[in-house]
Amino acid sequence: MRPDVKGIVFEKVTAADLEELAKRLIREAGPVRVIIFQGEMGSGKTTFIKAIGHALGVKEGMSSPTFSIVNEYEAADGQPVYHFDFYRLKNELEAYDIGTEEYLDSGSYCLIEWPEKISSLLPERYFEVSITKTNNDQQRTIAFTLHE
Repeated sequence: MRPDVKGIVFEKVTAADLEELAKRLIREAGPVRVIIFQGEMGSGKTTFIKAIGHALGVKEGMSSPTFSIVNEYEAADGQPVYHFDFYRLKNELEAYDIGTEEYLDSGSYCLIEWPEKISSLLPERYFEVSITKTNNDQQRTIAFTLHE
């Protein structure tokens, strides 16, 4: 585990900061490609994921896969980037049925909203992004944590 990754916290993050923060996340995550996003509804998970996609060179517009569960995009290097939204999942079996384990084992970026719905399917090693609204609705606190 990289000790410099655990517990990095960014306070007073605005929308203007997301592009640089997305680049920082990619550097900090290193070879870890499964990245989960924690935060209440409306905290900015999808917005930050879009910034990460942009940092990875995704050209097409990214949107939340709330109804489709997973959207696939292509990064600048030609590799797939998967964006999952498990909010509407009724149980983990549904995630299993769409092949979530194969996605997570693919070595491609897997950006996951509502990961608590698939907790037993998560690999041992993943990167967590926690997003919390602050008193000012225009700012967030964002924390990065490596789990091994």
